[in-house]
Amino acid sequence: MTFESSKNLAGVGAILMFASIALAPIGTLFVTGFVALVGLVLLLIGVRNLAQYYKEPGIFNNMLYGSIIGTVGTVASAVVAVIAFLALLPNFLNKVYPGWNGDLTTLPNVTPDTTNLTLSDIAPFLETLIAIVFIIFIFILVATLFYRRSLSSLHQKSGIGLFGSTSTVLLVGAVLTIIVIGVVIVWIAILLTAIAFFQMRPPPESAPQQNTIPLAPPSQV
Repeated sequence: MTFESSKNLAGVGAILMFASIALAPIGTLFVTGFVALVGLVLLLIGVRNLAQYYKEPGIFNNMLYGSIIGTVGTVASAVVAVIAFLALLPNFLNKVYPGWNGDLTTLPNVTPDTTNLTLSDIAPFLETLIAIVFIIFIFILVATLFYRRSLSSLHQKSGIGLFGSTSTVLLVGAVLTIIVIGVVIVWIAILLTAIAFFQMRPPPESAPQQNTIPLAPPSQV
């Protein structure tokens, strides 16, 4: 794979990851996840080839580690959220539907009563939500540190200043993901990464050295 196709592949992958976040509010979870996964795979393939071109394994390794940590964090958080929700739901339903026999098929026939709900009944859900958000935040922060190393190496090897700027923007966004604005900043950083890839140019090849044969001194008569 040539340098040009490698950097274009990485750029397209970053654009698909950018688009997956944009699709999140309007698309299904399957479509959003599929687009993000395809984008991530293309990004990693392109970066792997660029790392080989620059003879700098850290460019690919750091991005791979960051991708693994981010993926594991997302899946782990989703699993914890589902398990916690299912564990807390029965007690909550018994509070809202007094006299419910526990059969979900009969639930629509029971009249709900929210007058006896207290903060202590809702608190477990809030505590679980805060814990999950904190777990996601830690995984995002650690993954971003690896991505930042990869982008910094690309900046040094390619001379594209946008890689360096993007690594800083990405770190700021990761720190602020605890609030909504951080997600927007990370989203912008992904787009800047795609632009940086498309700006890359292969370094000029050094001219081959020619072997010169020294001329023999003229013979003296």
